[in-house]
Amino acid sequence: MGNVIVEDDVEIGSNTTIDRATMGSTFIKRGAKLDNLNQIGHNVQIGENTVIAAQSGIAGSTKIGKNCQFGGQSGVAPHIQIADGVKVTPQAGIPNTIKEPGSIVMGTPAFNIREFQKSFIVYKQLPDLFKRVKELENEIKRLKGE
Repeated sequence: MGNVIVEDDVEIGSNTTIDRATMGSTFIKRGAKLDNLNQIGHNVQIGENTVIAAQSGIAGSTKIGKNCQFGGQSGVAPHIQIADGVKVTPQAGIPNTIKEPGSIVMGTPAFNIREFQKSFIVYKQLPDLFKRVKELENEIKRLKGE
């Protein structure tokens, strides 16, 4: 049977649920801060001084490094690892292991914040780009005499 080990100086907010391990231990390491309404799955390890904002979910058997920051309503898939110092923006969904310490990720699925920002600029322009492509297609048809 498993258990939960909560180390010193940990803060756990209201209505946060921490599942005990199925075998072994679920660990909340020294100095971790868990805001309200979080779900921490079985066999999860949360590293030292990691902060998780409200309404976030960490699925089972995930290992989170030390000094990480998770924005509210973020979510992490099961059985992955997150390197030390990773920052996760609010509402991000992490489907895969993050190996690069100090990474900042955004979006669902989450990826590098700079790449996300570049993609979002294009995304906002899609209606105009679609209209322009249609106009160009019509111009090509006109030139071909179709």
